[in-house]
Amino acid sequence: MHSDTQTLVTGATGFVGSAVAKALLDAGFPVRALVRPGSPRAHLAGLALERVEGDIRDPASVARAARGVRYVFHVAADYRLWARDKHEIFAANVEGTRNVMQEALRAGVERVVHTSSVATLALRPDGTPADEAVPLSEREGIGAYKRSKIAAERLVEAMVANDGLPAVIVNPSTPVGPRDVKPTPTGRIIVEAACGRIPGFVDTGLNLVHVDDVAAGHLAALRRGAIGERYILGGANVPFAAMLADIAHLVGRAPPRLRIPRAAALPAAYAAEAVAWLTGREPFATVDGIRMSEHRMYFTAAKAERDLGFRARPYLRGLEDAIRWFRDAGYLDGKRRLSLVDKK
Repeated sequence: MHSDTQTLVTGATGFVGSAVAKALLDAGFPVRALVRPGSPRAHLAGLALERVEGDIRDPASVARAARGVRYVFHVAADYRLWARDKHEIFAANVEGTRNVMQEALRAGVERVVHTSSVATLALRPDGTPADEAVPLSEREGIGAYKRSKIAAERLVEAMVANDGLPAVIVNPSTPVGPRDVKPTPTGRIIVEAACGRIPGFVDTGLNLVHVDDVAAGHLAALRRGAIGERYILGGANVPFAAMLADIAHLVGRAPPRLRIPRAAALPAAYAAEAVAWLTGREPFATVDGIRMSEHRMYFTAAKAERDLGFRARPYLRGLEDAIRWFRDAGYLDGKRRLSLVDKK
């Protein structure tokens, strides 16, 4: 793979997308970023990449961006667990993916790396870490985000099988780290916990991975991934209570001790969503989020480690880097407002 090959990244202004764009540039790939007209571009400042304005929901702008491109990293997604209009999530995550894949085929690209999610994979009934073996069907997904990501992954798989799309699928778990501008739902948890505004927790767990390791996994998938295969890019499986305790320790606070029964958390989430309908701001607690928390979302990246050479640093490094970045960017002292209007 040569340093003169043009590489398109969708979602380069986002959390994972900016990390992928930076990793590509560091590896010597010229990068073209498809950016929406209103997207914040602070992460892209100082990066020597080409910017093309457009939207993945608009096939014509995707076609312009894909012209002359050899590789495509489709990272753009609407990562919200709540939206007034759930069709917006499907429009971005399913129709947007369809547009990118169709234009990649038309442009004759050599390889596509599609950023999916562990949300598309079935958890194991016994609670042991899940792998890539059992995909979920769309009807099995909880909430619009999960269902849309499942539908998008199935779409990519069908185009690989039927149309010869040269795509590799990566399934990041829960990325944490610097440059989480929006921030993501997990980033909001880190900010709220660091500020001492999370008094308790439900009994659940997450797989946490540094966002820059996720980006490195994308490049490994380009170089070593098999067409049509999926690879979990994950790190450590961490109980939610332990994550909150680690955040508290890093900022010098006492960790929350109150374990909240799910039956009590659900009414609070319904109330938060009712307020969100009035304000248009994404609620901190969502009904879908509470429903998903019934299971510990534990995964293994053994396949990516074996086949791609993927490695994840200790997850605490991700929390440290996230808190440092949020502090420097003013999120922890009230200078930056969190719940931005609910547009991605």
